[in-house]
Amino acid sequence: MKRSTKWIIGIVVILVIVVAGYFSFARKSATSSQTVTVGIMSGTSKDDKVWNEVAKIAKDKYKLNVKYKKFTDYTQPNKAVANGDVDIDAFQHYDFLDDWNKSNKGNLVPIGQTFITPIRVYSKKVKSLNDLKTGATIAVPNDATNESRALFVLKNAGLITFKPGTTQATVSSIAKNPKKIKIKELDASQTARALSDVDAAVINTNFAQTAGLNYKSAIYVEPLNKDSKKWINIVAAEKKDKNKKAYKEYVKAFQTKKVKNLIHKEYGNAELAAWDLKFK
Repeated sequence: MKRSTKWIIGIVVILVIVVAGYFSFARKSATSSQTVTVGIMSGTSKDDKVWNEVAKIAKDKYKLNVKYKKFTDYTQPNKAVANGDVDIDAFQHYDFLDDWNKSNKGNLVPIGQTFITPIRVYSKKVKSLNDLKTGATIAVPNDATNESRALFVLKNAGLITFKPGTTQATVSSIAKNPKKIKIKELDASQTARALSDVDAAVINTNFAQTAGLNYKSAIYVEPLNKDSKKWINIVAAEKKDKNKKAYKEYVKAFQTKKVKNLIHKEYGNAELAAWDLKFK
C-alpha cells in the first residue's frame, strides 16, 4: 500500500473519530439539561416577570429548562401534578394543599416556600378597626380556606376570640365577640364590591388589586405570626417525587436574592418573599 494511501486512510479514520466524538458530546450536552414543567395560575405581567426570572436562574445555574403551564381554575394545578400533566406546581399555600389532599385523597407535599401575600382589611367608613361601632358588619370570603384566614385576621386584631382547639375557623368557631361584629360571608371576588355596603371587609390582595384598591390604604394587615405560617405559598410535588434533584433545584432557583429583590420591586409589601421570614 502506498504511503499516500495510508495517510489518506489515517486522516479519514481521525475524521470519523472526531465526528463521532462530536456527536456523542452533543448528545450528552443535549441530555444534560432537564425539563421541568411547573403548573401556575394565569396572573399579571408582574407575576410573569417573577416566574421568568426563576426560569432564567434555573437555566443558567442548574441547566434546567423550565416550562410553565398556566391555569385559570384553582382546582386544576394539583390535579395536573397528580395526573402527571405537570411535574410540580407553585400556586397555593399550605392550608389550600392540606384541604385539597383531604378532599381529593391526594398525596402532594410541599417541597419549598416561595412567598406570602398578607390579607388585609379595608374600609370606606373608618380609619381604624378601633373605630368600628358595636354591631358593625365585616365582609369575609365564604370559601372554607379564605374564610378561616379572614377570621384569624379578626382574631389577631382583637375583635373576636375562638373556641379552644380551633384550626379551621368558621363563624361557629367564635367564642367571644365583644363588639357584636356581624360577619357577612360573600364570595371572595365580591368582598371588594361590598365595601360601600359594609363597615369593613377582609379582601384577598388579588381581588383588592382588581378593584383598584391600594394595599397601603388597608386599615389592618395580617401579622406574620404562627397563625399566618400556613398561608405561605409553596412549591408542591407528588410525595414520591419530593426528593428529585431537578425539583429541588427549581426551588433553589426561586429562593435567591435576585428573586427576592424582584418581588419587592414589583409588589412592594403587598407580597413578601417568605423563605427567610421570621414568624413569631
